[in-house]
Amino acid sequence: MYDSKMMRGEKMRYERRGRGERRGFTPRFPPKPVEIGKEYDVEIQETSRRGEGIARIKGLVTFIPNAKPGDHVRIRITRISRRFAEAEVVGKAEEKVEEAEEAEELEEPEEMEETAEEE
Repeated sequence: MYDSKMMRGEKMRYERRGRGERRGFTPRFPPKPVEIGKEYDVEIQETSRRGEGIARIKGLVTFIPNAKPGDHVRIRITRISRRFAEAEVVGKAEEKVEEAEEAEELEEPEEMEETAEEE
């Protein structure tokens, strides 16, 4: 019943796998789309419970103090956590970003009209 090593009083040794060898494992928190110290132009979308502005950068929630919904601001990332980032306002967002967003919105309905005409 017992292994010969156990009968001799020797310790059993088990193989240890490193973290990278687990099969089927996907990281819970993928790489972040932002970096500490980098600046981004964002639009504040909502307010947090603590009164900070909330913006999303490629899906990552970013908390910005002294900002309110509707503000277009340039921010600098100060902290990155597993699920969110924190930033500070460094100025108003450049108009180029706003114009690009408006141009994209205007292009979408035109594309839909073209596809409707083709059918």
